[in-house]
This record gives sequence, C-alpha cells and structure tokens, in this order.
Amino acid sequence: MAFSSGKKEDGIVFGNAYDKYGSTNPIVKYLMRGFDQSLDHYISQTGVKEFHEIGCGEGYWVLKYAKKGFETRGSDFSSGVISLAKENAAEQAVSADIFSVKSIYDLKADSDASKLIVCCEVLEHLENPVAGLEKLKEVTQEYVILSVPSEPLWRILNLVRFKYISDLGNTPGHLNHWSRSRFINIVSDYFEVLSVSSPTPWTMLLCRVKK
Repeated sequence: MAFSSGKKEDGIVFGNAYDKYGSTNPIVKYLMRGFDQSLDHYISQTGVKEFHEIGCGEGYWVLKYAKKGFETRGSDFSSGVISLAKENAAEQAVSADIFSVKSIYDLKADSDASKLIVCCEVLEHLENPVAGLEKLKEVTQEYVILSVPSEPLWRILNLVRFKYISDLGNTPGHLNHWSRSRFINIVSDYFEVLSVSSPTPWTMLLCRVKK
C-alpha cells in the first residue's frame, strides 16, 4: 500500500507516516494486532455488513473489509490522502469510487449516513472535537466505533523510543489528549457507550445512537 509518509496539506499532517500495518518490528506488530483484534471484534458485534469510515487515511480498513464482502466507504479531509486511497484501491482491484474527499465538519445525513460509522484516530486531530462528535451523531444510524490515543501512555511510549522529545512525546498534529475516563465522558454526551476496550496504547469505544 502507498502511505503519505508524513506529508502535509494546508499545514496539517495527513495519513500515516509509515506502514504500521505491514511493519516487521515485533513491538509495532504486537500493538497493531491488538488494535486490529479490537476493531474486528466490535465490527462483528454490530452484526452489520456496511460502514463508512470517517478519516479513512490511505484506506487500509475500508479496503480490508471491502475484500471481505462488506459494503464500505471512506472519506477524509485531505485530497492528497484520498488520491493514495484510490491508488491503493486500484492495486487491490477495488472500486476507487468508494473514497471521497470530505471533512468531518461537512458530513451530511442524506449522503454520508451509515448503519455503522468508524472513526479511529481522528478526534485527537480536530480543533473542534465537539463539532466533530455532533457531525458523527448526525450520520450514525445505529453504531459508531471510535478510538483515540490513551494519554498520558501514548506520550510516555513516544518518549521511551526517543520521539518528539521537545514536545514531551506529543505526536505532531495531536491537539486533544484524553485519558480513558475523560474520553468515555465526552463521548457519553452524544452516544450510548456499549463497550470499552484498551488495545495499548489506544482507547476504543463501541457506541450506539441514544434512544
């Protein structure tokens, strides 16, 4: 797959700096396996066969599940990263039409709604995460899966590997920092939290529209 490798658009880092999904580093493989298993489990729990991934980046998850027979779509604010997603789709013989350029702030229920919304590693990048959650609420018909870095563990692990020392371990582009409990609290204002998992070093929630 093609990855953005730390490129910026409008001053914002988009996509993934490297192929963490295909990394041969044993630690990275362990961490990504935990994330993958948690996401797989939650998607399976919903019982749905369709989802729209908001902030899809280079399209890894959208393409993975499309090849499993799911009806998937992906959107991202960055035209650059969507170009990479379409390139990856073509390489995997999947229609590039499932990807579109759209900011989370511009989501519309009539065009972007889905029974399941997946929004992983997005909210920490938003200048206005509350507005982002409001938009996710508009387009979620049944379930939403959310994940963010678990703080302060995320930054501690960065410091341990001598990354972003001058920023105290903060990954470039991360504007919001939530502990597990704080993230649950803010999401609970918009959705019913059904389950919480902690694949190191993330917090992942399976939520449902409030009735």
